[in-house]
Amino acid sequence: MDWKEFITAAFEEDIREGDHTSLSTIPEGQNGKAILWAKADGIVAGVELAQMIFWYFDATLDVTVFINDGAAIKSGDKILEVQGAERNILSCERLVLNCMQRMSGIATLTKKYVDAVAGTNAKILDTRKTTPLFRAAEKWAVKIGGGENHRFGLYDMILIKDNHVDYAGGIKPAIEKANFYLKENNLNIPIEIETRNLDEVKQVLVTGNVNRIMLDNFTPELIREALKLIDKKMETEVSGGITLETIRAYAETGVDFISVGALTHSYTSLDLSLKAVK
Repeated sequence: MDWKEFITAAFEEDIREGDHTSLSTIPEGQNGKAILWAKADGIVAGVELAQMIFWYFDATLDVTVFINDGAAIKSGDKILEVQGAERNILSCERLVLNCMQRMSGIATLTKKYVDAVAGTNAKILDTRKTTPLFRAAEKWAVKIGGGENHRFGLYDMILIKDNHVDYAGGIKPAIEKANFYLKENNLNIPIEIETRNLDEVKQVLVTGNVNRIMLDNFTPELIREALKLIDKKMETEVSGGITLETIRAYAETGVDFISVGALTHSYTSLDLSLKAVK
């Protein structure tokens, strides 16, 4: 990810020809200090990105970090302090908070899912159910929270889902076409295929030539049956409406990965605040 490009676009969206409020109310050259406070408990994320934002806008700003990414925070904790031109601190305030609040919310939720499967073989994965153009930050936050990243986009993995299977004419032709495509284009990326029932799992096993089987909307009981059939010949992933309340049962089946779209589409932003110190 080119974070400079992201930050440039974000400031262009927010400031354009000028931060007129700060320009009109704060004297040029007036220096001050602000503290970024936690107003809720959770896992902090986006501290490193916040530093990039401050220093991109004004390289002379002095940013002191007290709590690093991935740490547990309590309401009232001081996360970082920034000193320098007050106009510039204020121009950065909302972008810093927008990124950190969202990233911290994702990291906090991810940590809950990771803790829920502790002691099992299962790894928690994110999905592509992300905010357009903010995906890199969201997936970064998942990693900070202890999860793992699934494919980043459509370009780094072949994931044959139900619609692909139906359009391709079935499991076997979909897999065969995917493998032919990789060979023809001299590509070396993994192939995963989504299955909807045990019959489709059996078809995948007969066809072969995939790296991972996704068991979509399977019950834990059906997952156990599928895992016996697969017998560790391929990696396994489960998905489909799995919640914090149900995830332990899925993890205890012995599956390798559990993908959770909720990490990046149903989190609650963590309450943070940047306050001037006078």
